[in-house]
Amino acid sequence: MDVWNVKGLKKAACLVMGLAAFGLADNPISTYHYLADPGAAADDEYFYIITDSDDPAPYNSNGYKIYALYAFRSKDMQNWTDYGIIYDARKVNGINDIWASGIAVHNGTFYIVFPDGGGGGIGYIKAPAIDGPWTNAVGNGKDKLVGGRGIIGCDGVSWCFDPGIFIDDDGTTYVTWGGGESNSRPNTDNFDIVKLNDAKNAPVGNGSHVKVNNLPTRKMLEASYIHKHKGTYYFSYSTGWQQGAPTIDYGMSNNVMGPYTWKGTILGDPSMNGRSINGNNNHHGIAEFKGHSYVVYHDRRIAKGHNGLEIIPADDGKPKPNEGYHRSVSVDEMFYNADGTIQTVKVTDEGPKQIENFDPYDWYPALTSSKQKGIRSRSNFVVGKRAEHVLIPLSSKESWIRVSGVDFGTAATGFTVEASSAADGNKIEIRTGSASGTLAGTCSLKNTGSKNTYAENKCEVSGLKGIVNQLFLVFKGNQDSTMYVKAWGFEGSGTTPPEPQKPFGGKAWEIPGKIEMENFDEPGTGRGAGVDSYSDNDSDDHGAESNGGKSYREGTGVDIYKKATGYVVGYNQAGEWLEYTVNVKEAGDYTMFAAVASANATSGFQLSIDDKKITEEIAVPKNDGEENFDDYNKVKANVTLPAGEHILRFTVTGDWMDIDYINFVAGKDAADSDPLEGMTAIKGVKLASASTASFDVFDLTGKKVASFTARNMTEASKMWQNGSIKGSEKAQGICLIRNRANGMIAKVRTTK
Repeated sequence: MDVWNVKGLKKAACLVMGLAAFGLADNPISTYHYLADPGAAADDEYFYIITDSDDPAPYNSNGYKIYALYAFRSKDMQNWTDYGIIYDARKVNGINDIWASGIAVHNGTFYIVFPDGGGGGIGYIKAPAIDGPWTNAVGNGKDKLVGGRGIIGCDGVSWCFDPGIFIDDDGTTYVTWGGGESNSRPNTDNFDIVKLNDAKNAPVGNGSHVKVNNLPTRKMLEASYIHKHKGTYYFSYSTGWQQGAPTIDYGMSNNVMGPYTWKGTILGDPSMNGRSINGNNNHHGIAEFKGHSYVVYHDRRIAKGHNGLEIIPADDGKPKPNEGYHRSVSVDEMFYNADGTIQTVKVTDEGPKQIENFDPYDWYPALTSSKQKGIRSRSNFVVGKRAEHVLIPLSSKESWIRVSGVDFGTAATGFTVEASSAADGNKIEIRTGSASGTLAGTCSLKNTGSKNTYAENKCEVSGLKGIVNQLFLVFKGNQDSTMYVKAWGFEGSGTTPPEPQKPFGGKAWEIPGKIEMENFDEPGTGRGAGVDSYSDNDSDDHGAESNGGKSYREGTGVDIYKKATGYVVGYNQAGEWLEYTVNVKEAGDYTMFAAVASANATSGFQLSIDDKKITEEIAVPKNDGEENFDDYNKVKANVTLPAGEHILRFTVTGDWMDIDYINFVAGKDAADSDPLEGMTAIKGVKLASASTASFDVFDLTGKKVASFTARNMTEASKMWQNGSIKGSEKAQGICLIRNRANGMIAKVRTTK
């Protein structure tokens, strides 16, 4: 099961009304990481935090070793889902270290600005979800917004780092950066701001100085940040350690570009009972969420063993790591005065109050909790994929996670956990009140033989009804790190069972017969086998946009576009799949024909029935031209099918192919009952076309640079590349050629 692409379980009916009499959260938000430099954002449903990490720093480090960004989210400000590493400089070409970064979310898209190499310019990425997949968001063929290899320069700022990103109510985006001081940019004038274009992929002009008037003796150092409250803009930043313990100060303005007027301190050096729990720097993020305002910040609670926290070892396994380079991230509520100024935040052990109940009848990544003890985690970051993160219990010791304010409604009846176990005897106990409190159920984990092989484990639970203030998942075993936990969720007496996938249009495809590939099954709801009817690398659950679907099934996220002959499933990538409910008239031999196109020599697919392969990998012939999908080939294979209703799965095994339909004909090596128009051969012959079509050429900023006619995309691409079209002689780099009639796009590279 893929926890990253499943829908949640349905809520139990008649949940108990009202909020729990909650205990309060414990800062920091994670006790098994060393995290730092947080940024914050929020939408209507979740509060998001991104951080970088001090985990790689050895115990005796005398400097920062920061390579990756982590992400968290919460609906209630107490229970946090940790997605682990969402972006890793060690695995992304052209990026050095990643330090303090900024995040924003707008209309369902997430944006992050990050400093490359601690000061070598500002990178910019975007994603459809907080856990990715993250891709370069910079236009103009660049991989940086600011600084080295960027669209604009750093404007003389000494430290071209610590960027922030702010998206105003009208969707206009602004990026800030800066820090340090130089002869030309002293520490009273060391931040810049720039507006981005409407496409949010390039600056409009160069950076402008951020002016803050009436500065006190504490000057500006780093950590620029903009937020908005009731129509007023707030510019905040960290002061320098040269003037004492660093603080987060701020100014106010009626104009996002400034000038700002200094007003005071949002967050002092995080301290409790007169003792600092921080060190020689300060960093923050601010966002409003469900009627409240919150500030996230870093401190040194874990490394200092504050309030009885376990001082976790450094990554090198050595205990008591250097406090200065092993930080942690906390969150507290922030309040405004009547005149709009901000009250200095009170740093707490407890953190914010929980603002809504936790729904147990959903499917959660394992590291969803309000507090933890005796656990570790492991991220599996792959470029172009959503983040994966697993919980690793130190199960021979006290090991648990806590979830707070859980509303079980009528009653929970079962618990399901997806986990691997490389040893016998591993189990998870569900308890209330404390880690040794009332036992509600025990799930014994199947021995999967490997920590990388997962299985679902189910158990019954009792006594879980109404609101449970503190719920504990307690991990038990004879040996540490022999179980990996990926996800968990509860079922209840009022739970709606999963609804299976259904044939598109309500009727199974008949075999023998033709299957239009865009009409794959309608996905079901809930969790489990037989629910998802497709997997698309660009989709997020069942609600992402398709790439050019002309409003046809675009809510699925599957890439569908229209040609003269109908709809086609395109841009297929390895690992993606589609499923179809089919009704096979008679058991026996059939010949399968598929109408396919590809610009790659390595494209291919495979077919299976009810998860059993009925073909080997079928190669898709490469068409001439660069990314040309106008001309279709037929490929065929002999298959043996069982009678009756089954699920046919089409799985892509090689990138970048299109498919129009599949046709099954009774008999082995049978003739095609639906040949491509104008074709006499079964395989390797292209559809000839004497008609012409209109094509438009765009540069990577979206500007149209030429229009012309050609017979097909192959011819259009060649005409553009050989310079026979006016304007092509000036082109250099990658351009996009679009067929007006069907929306097909080819990416063509030209050189002078």
